[in-house]
Amino acid sequence: MVTIGELASYAGVTVRAVRHYHAKGLLPEPERDNSGYRRYDAGAVIELIKIRTLAEAGVPLARVRELLRAGQEEFAAAVADIDRQLQAEIRERQRHRERIARLASGDSLVLPPEVVEYLDRMRALGVDERIVQAERDGWIPLAAHSPERVPEWMARKRKQLDDPRLVDFYLILGQALDRADDDPRLIELADKLAAYLTRMADERGEDYVDDIDIELPLVKLMDTLAFATVPPARRLIELLKQRGWTGWTKLERVTSTPGATS
Repeated sequence: MVTIGELASYAGVTVRAVRHYHAKGLLPEPERDNSGYRRYDAGAVIELIKIRTLAEAGVPLARVRELLRAGQEEFAAAVADIDRQLQAEIRERQRHRERIARLASGDSLVLPPEVVEYLDRMRALGVDERIVQAERDGWIPLAAHSPERVPEWMARKRKQLDDPRLVDFYLILGQALDRADDDPRLIELADKLAAYLTRMADERGEDYVDDIDIELPLVKLMDTLAFATVPPARRLIELLKQRGWTGWTKLERVTSTPGATS
């Protein structure tokens, strides 16, 4: 007969664990002897080692009692079932680890990987960070609203970034961000951007320019986010409208308004 401390030592667990197994009804709790101590026999040592082995293997305590009493076939079936559950948990934890790893880049917190890759490519091409941030802010609600369409949109965006003229569009746009609304060079920039957009639309179709068909309320939200990030862009959009184009998130061809040189 051994004490609880000796029992725990022989089985390789703590006294606290033994008491926990008592509380869970997994290990019978013997009566106290005349000295007030609980004494355990060799059977308790063996039973405790079995409990410890099952617990260390990942078997939930709620199922340990079932396995201790199971026959060979029942035991094998139960273990197979637990193994499937553990594999599912491992896959889920791996997905959690992948998400945690992506959070390190910042953008990955709220954006799918393909959008993050697109933004990184814009940075690599030398696009002004404020424009990248405006794109990022726009893609956050867009990806949340229509996640199933992100791969389709990103495939077109990646293809468009292969066009040097579109890269020039972003680089020229970056020049506008540090100019005052009354800077005459802003008018020249609007001329270049309007000519570029018109050329793209004539050569590849207006769908190539306006490639994201989304609801008007979402367009307005994304425009608001963009203008908050790059305030000078609002004036540039006004100038573009005079030259036959309107919109930021959703570019559309319109009839040129009078005063297209101012």
